[in-house]
Amino acid sequence: MPEKRPLITPGRVVIAVCLIAPFVSMLWVSSYAKVDPAFIGIPFFYWYQMLWVLISTALTMLAYKLWQRDQRARKGGASA
Repeated sequence: MPEKRPLITPGRVVIAVCLIAPFVSMLWVSSYAKVDPAFIGIPFFYWYQMLWVLISTALTMLAYKLWQRDQRARKGGASA
């Protein structure tokens, strides 16, 4: 009989934070609805959002890798 493992683990909390952070940062518009500081002539409003595209990609990749590791651990440590 397989052992019961907790559904909420530290790894899953990190996964959730990685996936929720981009939404929170983009929905909080008042935090970046300004022109300054400009970056190479691009207003803050635009470059901040484009930076979050890259950050979101990295966080999603991290969440996916952590999820894969979590699933392997739950199945008994099958090979990568």
